[in-house]
Amino acid sequence: MSNPRDSIDMNQVVGTHDLLMITLDTLRFDAAVLEQENCPNLCGDGVWEKRHSPGSFTYAAHHAFFGGFLPTPANTDKASHVRLFHSRGTGLKTHPKTWLFDTPDIVSGLAAEGYRTLCIGGVIFFSKKVPLARVLPNYFQRSFWRMNFSVTNPQSTKNQVDHAIKLLADIPLNERFFLFINVSAIHGPNHIFSPGAKHDSVETQRAALRYVDAELGRLFEVIRARRNPAFCMAFSDHGTAYGEDGYQGHRLAHDTVWNVPYREFML
Repeated sequence: MSNPRDSIDMNQVVGTHDLLMITLDTLRFDAAVLEQENCPNLCGDGVWEKRHSPGSFTYAAHHAFFGGFLPTPANTDKASHVRLFHSRGTGLKTHPKTWLFDTPDIVSGLAAEGYRTLCIGGVIFFSKKVPLARVLPNYFQRSFWRMNFSVTNPQSTKNQVDHAIKLLADIPLNERFFLFINVSAIHGPNHIFSPGAKHDSVETQRAALRYVDAELGRLFEVIRARRNPAFCMAFSDHGTAYGEDGYQGHRLAHDTVWNVPYREFML
């Protein structure tokens, strides 16, 4: 989507399409690209685009996403950076294809347009266990987190997809939904997806991504079966370092953290 002429016109999407936003928590750009040929559901009709995350860890990045600040194209041509969503009345110049919302965030903005807003959390910031972990899920009309959605469960994505499918079964076909899923499986400890591995690495992230893609395929099939147009945004919130330049983890400034994979496509 580097050319503005090729960008999705969100004013033609919002109100007519179901919306799906999937954050592949902690997925590095290089791991995603290496594995894209083995991800027929996320990359069946295209490849990952390199973008820059607005945050170096989950909490910060998701605040930005729900404010309409999705990952930015990794190039210096600002004219090509057409945003899908933007708050109205800020005084900043917006593109005609950008959907403008009048609320503090895109979630409540979509709710004001008649969307049912649903959140299926994954990592700890969606757990609702403490006040801090209730901030992000509280954007939504309905939000869910279970221990079996979390990072240590080797069937976390299956459990999240199963729950999503149950929720969608209760939504009439003439109602639009905005479904957000924070996929936890790729976040550490992802070595649980590589038999014999004892440490997380690019290779174990790739194995986790293969698992995630297979499970997401079931969700995509259910959404397609509803026979309503649906627009999907799938991307990482941040990457993570595995020893590059001495760095480990995220919540730090390094290319392995800031560079993230991004895709948008119709289902």
